[in-house]
Amino acid sequence: MGENDLGGFMRRRREAVTPGEAGFPVGGGRRRTPGLRRSEVATLAGVSVEYVTRLEQGRDRRPSGQVLGALADALRLSPVERLHLYRLSKDGGGSQCTGERAPAPSVRPTVRALLDRLDPEPAVLVDRRCDVLATTSGFDRVAGPLGLLDGDPPNLVRFVFTDGRAGTALPDWERVADELVADLRFATMPADPEVARFAEELSVTGGAAFARRWTEPPTLPVRTGVRRFAHPEVGELRLAYETLDLSDTDVLRLVAYLPADEAASAGLGRLVGRAPGSLRAVSG
Repeated sequence: MGENDLGGFMRRRREAVTPGEAGFPVGGGRRRTPGLRRSEVATLAGVSVEYVTRLEQGRDRRPSGQVLGALADALRLSPVERLHLYRLSKDGGGSQCTGERAPAPSVRPTVRALLDRLDPEPAVLVDRRCDVLATTSGFDRVAGPLGLLDGDPPNLVRFVFTDGRAGTALPDWERVADELVADLRFATMPADPEVARFAEELSVTGGAAFARRWTEPPTLPVRTGVRRFAHPEVGELRLAYETLDLSDTDVLRLVAYLPADEAASAGLGRLVGRAPGSLRAVSG
């Protein structure tokens, strides 16, 4: 990395955004920059113009994740550019980069056997960051076509806040987003530096939608309910879920899903190749 790659990247992106794209009036005299002024970026991000200047000049290289997220929103960064911005800030400050993390916790053989017994019902095992560790084939057939299992490893929170398909795939996106952040915050009690780094990354890549939820007063995780999936092959699936804590040395959660109504039972049966009525709904 160069001496001031963060500032250079911010400046190039600022010059690439037109005032009209950012919602400012077009015209009003000659502009010294082809894109946004520093003062306009500062206004959009809710920071001072002096702070934007310090960042671009390399005199401040330790912006918080929340500030970076606000700047990413102001500069209209793509998901890839947001992640690049975050990595530049970590490299410039000498901190651990998002690509470096502890190995995934091992899945006990008894837990894998339990997942096998649950098939073909959808079920997923996640860790404290909501990384997907193991699934049933039923969950793969529900979540795979939605894009939820993309990524290495797939991560439920990252999908919800950074993937443009999430709003369509999850009709109750706002509620799902609230619940996943509650799960993530609960995993930081006591403080977990790896989850904290992940939350800082998401404050940038997920923007204000994540940062606002992360800074609000914490709420208890929701362990049961009904989640709706808009599946491209069988339409909407209403699935009732139960969350089982499998914590030992690691924070692991197994989330199992059952059809919440007869329509979901029929749709899920088509996905997993079962006869109509073989996957019985748990409620009307």
